[in-house]
Amino acid sequence: MTELGWGRHYVAVEPTHFRVEYVINPFMDPAVQPDRALAWRQWHDMVGTLRDLGATVDVLPQRSDAPDMVYAMNLGLGVVRESGERHVVMSHMRYAERRMETRSAQPWFAEQGSTTSTVGRDGVGAHLEAGDAFAWGDGLVVGYGPRTEELALKHLATDLGVRVRGVRITHPGMYHLDLAFCPLDDRRAMVCPSALDDASAEALLAIVPEPLVLTEEEALTTFCANSVVVGRTVVMPACPDRVRAQLEEWGFEVVVVDVSEFHKGGGSIRCLTNPVDVTIGRDLPAVAGGEVLLPPA
Repeated sequence: MTELGWGRHYVAVEPTHFRVEYVINPFMDPAVQPDRALAWRQWHDMVGTLRDLGATVDVLPQRSDAPDMVYAMNLGLGVVRESGERHVVMSHMRYAERRMETRSAQPWFAEQGSTTSTVGRDGVGAHLEAGDAFAWGDGLVVGYGPRTEELALKHLATDLGVRVRGVRITHPGMYHLDLAFCPLDDRRAMVCPSALDDASAEALLAIVPEPLVLTEEEALTTFCANSVVVGRTVVMPACPDRVRAQLEEWGFEVVVVDVSEFHKGGGSIRCLTNPVDVTIGRDLPAVAGGEVLLPPA
């Protein structure tokens, strides 16, 4: 099997101002606040683990008025174009409570040498949240429904010149695709079909030659799909025994890093880290003009 070409360069946001201030997903309860000191230690353990595995992790400061900015996966979709130019399609958050995050992230990405683009801004235009998008197989698999709008898929396909395969998310607790889908290598991925409507679940399973199918309970109670992969190592917030046995049978090493304080905001390791090394022409085939493929209605 061929390892993923991406997943060795991440952007993360320090949890300086992380807290639960509002409710925009089923996990959030302002009456249940994270332990800030523990959250800080957990975040540093996660970043240290990734760096020990050889990954690069760049860190942005967190805005004081953006408690969810720590979930860096949703700042934007980073790619490397065929020319070698780094580019980020900035997210356009569904909820106004998070939209200020990109006002700091966009100039930061630009300062790091990336060009940037948008599909919408300040509530005008299509909503896109990058936690819904993954390079996989012959294109970019993008979940739409709760956070990302279907119209954003066309913007992505055209902007990046790639094929976009849309899958419709219907589960309120798995509101981003990164809670239900985790690519492992060129043939394998963790997939929770319960997150999707029937046609989308069938379409996603059809393009994964060897899926590790997660139950709804496994995905929701352990956040195990919200993991990251560095080579043959899967960095996970928790790993059910059944899932561990399959991963190890396939030759993966499982490293569990406790980030449970961040589950109180509805995200885990993947949400806290944003891969910016997906390369068009290597990880994503270039498609002139772009193409969008949707499941049957």
